[in-house]
Amino acid sequence: MSAVSGTIDTERARPADALAASARRNAWNLALLGFLAILLVFTKLIQPSYGVPGVQGLAISVLPLALAAVAQAIVVLSGGIDLSIGSMMALVNVVAATQMQGRSEEFGVAVVLGVLLLGLALGAVNGTLIVLTRVPDIIVTLAMSFVWAGCALLVLPTPGGGSAKWLPELVSGSLGNEWIPKAAVGLIVVVALIWIPVRRSWLGLSLYAIGSNRLAAFRSGVSVGRTRILSYTLMGLFAALAGVSLTASTGIGTPVPGPYTLLSVAAVVLGGVSLAGGRGSVFGPILAVIILQLIRTDMTFLDINTNFATVLQGLILIGVVMIGSLVQIRASRA
Repeated sequence: MSAVSGTIDTERARPADALAASARRNAWNLALLGFLAILLVFTKLIQPSYGVPGVQGLAISVLPLALAAVAQAIVVLSGGIDLSIGSMMALVNVVAATQMQGRSEEFGVAVVLGVLLLGLALGAVNGTLIVLTRVPDIIVTLAMSFVWAGCALLVLPTPGGGSAKWLPELVSGSLGNEWIPKAAVGLIVVVALIWIPVRRSWLGLSLYAIGSNRLAAFRSGVSVGRTRILSYTLMGLFAALAGVSLTASTGIGTPVPGPYTLLSVAAVVLGGVSLAGGRGSVFGPILAVIILQLIRTDMTFLDINTNFATVLQGLILIGVVMIGSLVQIRASRA
């Protein structure tokens, strides 16, 4: 009887142990989620009228940056960094806007597919240059940011162009329930459909492997060069999706890159992705983007100069980096 009861207790403990282990692995993301919940409650307290329109507006405003943060996270996980994401978004944005203007709705679908392929190509170019030249990622991508930004200005010197009617409808409004913005649903679906299969494939394992230790990954049979090129190619796809989301949310093309590159790096750091590579996920940076945008919104509600939001973002990043360094130091001494 005691043996049977012991077996039953062990079987009951297994799900609990698995849940505890999962919570430990995702502790940072859970902390971000808890902080976001507190921040939403605080927003409601300082602005009682904040409701469905505010949530939908928040979802639309964070969509481009969230996709840019995912793009940056993929590269950082593999041990790299890309400073040309903002320029790539601008190039995709203006190409889409110029090609959609005055065209049929069906042609708009072809344009979207075409600019997604363009994003893949831009990312592949970045990755190939880095692997072939062996120049540090930060130098190559900084140089390419000027190249892609110049191409965007050549395509469209001033803001203009247009969008297919169905494209803004994909991100505006709600889906099913008024509290469920289409933009948020679209973001979750796109990231889940692309990233989750990649994360569970050999490519995902290789990305984490070369981010953790390139030499060990190479000795284990991982093609480091090919994996790095693929990581930048995948980054280019998400950067293109971010550019398309800009076209959807604004309805026009803007050739001047926004602050998406540096904000994507900030979201990656706040989202718990190690800048050394090999540790983190793409979902933490998404939560970080929402938090950063909501902080800026709250400062507007409190009638505080929103320029202080940039200062606050810097202080938050410094704090996160310091905490991460202290944790690593304690872990190395243990």
